[in-house]
Amino acid sequence: MSRKDAINSLFLRKPEPAAHVPPKNAERVRTGAIAAMGSSLQEMTEGARAAERLHQQLAEGEVVLSLEAAQIEGSRIADRIAIDVDPGFETLVESIRERGQQVPILVRPHPEKANHFQIVYGRRRLRVATRLGRPVKAIVRNLTDAELVIAQGRENLDRADLTFIEKAFFARRLEDAGYDRSTILAALSTDKSDLSRYIAIARRLPEQIVQKIGPAAKTGRARWIALADKLEDGKAVIAAENLLSDPETIALDSDGRFQAVLKAVDKQPKRASKPTDIWVNQAGKRAGRVERSGGKTALVFNEKVVPEFATWISSRLDDLYAEFSTGREEERSRS
Repeated sequence: MSRKDAINSLFLRKPEPAAHVPPKNAERVRTGAIAAMGSSLQEMTEGARAAERLHQQLAEGEVVLSLEAAQIEGSRIADRIAIDVDPGFETLVESIRERGQQVPILVRPHPEKANHFQIVYGRRRLRVATRLGRPVKAIVRNLTDAELVIAQGRENLDRADLTFIEKAFFARRLEDAGYDRSTILAALSTDKSDLSRYIAIARRLPEQIVQKIGPAAKTGRARWIALADKLEDGKAVIAAENLLSDPETIALDSDGRFQAVLKAVDKQPKRASKPTDIWVNQAGKRAGRVERSGGKTALVFNEKVVPEFATWISSRLDDLYAEFSTGREEERSRS
């Protein structure tokens, strides 16, 4: 070993390369196996980074993806009444076929299935994507169950798209699913009095008849209440079901079917209601009565004598029932 090499070794320096050794800056040639391994590692790294970016975007709020229709499932609570004929659907199909999907649908990650989603709104656009065999553009947003139904209801209300009876059954389904009143109020953007009316009318109407009639966009609360009054009679229910099985009635639009049913049940003989109790107010005027018939009880108020009292009562039904239940429990504990 030369003296120069010994000194280099002492100070951990590498000896100068011999003349036949290629210089350091010469390009190294990798074998095919090493190159392939490096490429795979790079793809894995990029995939991990993409997944991390998606996770971060979801954590921050939302992300827009292109999803296959098979990845998307319906929400637990239906907000619409299904109709056999949707006159605007074919127009939407042609529009998306020609110009593509302009407005994304809204979904959330499925709480139980990986790489699957639940739709919040945009069902018609999802149906079009399925028809055309195309992916669907979707905003993916992390939502709780309560946030989902609120967004679902708000989007429909913003477009003035839910009819009275659809709102009523949406409210009833939400209550049956265990959502609290504050969430249902937010989903429907309504107040306590109207919410009580929605749920009350939905519970009085046979769902199978409402489904056959459809959303009835031109039919408001008063006429649905009138139909509910008529359908208190079992014979009227049978008459309505028979009519809604008639091909001529089925061929009518939704409001036409409603009118036909209301007219048919109006011809049914009226049941006599037996007042069992009369309420006379402090002024000595008959302000209301209690009617019991067919296993049901109704409070009927004279609006001329006690205006708006029925509305006040309906807005306090939850509190009144809670007070009643507490009283019953106290009585049982004493007995």
